[in-house]
Amino acid sequence: MRKLYLSNKDKKIQGVCGGIAEYLGIDSSIIRIICVLLAFASFGSAILAYIACCLIIPEKPYSSDW
Repeated sequence: MRKLYLSNKDKKIQGVCGGIAEYLGIDSSIIRIICVLLAFASFGSAILAYIACCLIIPEKPYSSDW
């Protein structure tokens, strides 16, 4: 089963968009564009949702594979 995590590699602000893109298997630029469009269309409520995702989505655990 796949789990949603904040991205460790593809992060610009907190890794939310990168983590969602990794989960969905698409390019993170598409998710970032969608987030910006939603922020304008919702008059800023998407920014609150983004902040909530920063607090709710856990960070990806580091693997100890050598």
